[in-house]
Amino acid sequence: MACSWTAALPRDAEPFLQRVVPDGCVDLMWSSSGILVAGPDTGPMPAVVRPGDTVAAVRFGPGTAPPVLGVPADAIRDGRVPLRDLWGGEADRLAESVAAAPDPRAALVAAVRQRLRPAAPLVPAVVSGLAGGSVRDVADALGISERQLRRRSLAAFGYGPKTLQRVLRFQRALVLARAGEPLAGAAFAAGYADQAHLAHEVRDLAGEPVRNLL
Repeated sequence: MACSWTAALPRDAEPFLQRVVPDGCVDLMWSSSGILVAGPDTGPMPAVVRPGDTVAAVRFGPGTAPPVLGVPADAIRDGRVPLRDLWGGEADRLAESVAAAPDPRAALVAAVRQRLRPAAPLVPAVVSGLAGGSVRDVADALGISERQLRRRSLAAFGYGPKTLQRVLRFQRALVLARAGEPLAGAAFAAGYADQAHLAHEVRDLAGEPVRNLL
């Protein structure tokens, strides 16, 4: 579990459209309509927050959601799936208990912690290896074939290793740029060939120019 978060709009506010961009994470989100599983995404996804809505969520870092959810990550890739489809009646009972709690976010976090299981052993090795090496380098370091790495990565992350590498690099660049690093420097530090390469990837993964996204 990477973090938890809440979002709410006053009843007199206008609906808010949030652009969700790929980050390799999976979110478990509670609202008055139930509990939804979101991601991992391969492109930009619109999310509407409506007046009066309150959302409480738990975010799973790359590769950490499948042991909790009980399904491989590629089964929910680019999806917004009711938790009931995965857990049946248990999801309904959880939604009711979270709704009745004085702090829905804390209640959801506590429920998730009870189900936490270790991620697949290859998860940290793949994430760290792809930050500075090729897919072949990572496979060799793990002692498996590239085909095996792809199969295991799909189950753990929802992406093959090449797509995962793109998503993680994209997020590294965004973190640097939002911290004030010039785009050329952010591109170089994140592992892009140049600023134009970063701009192309941002358009592909986020659906808009990098300066608009920032």
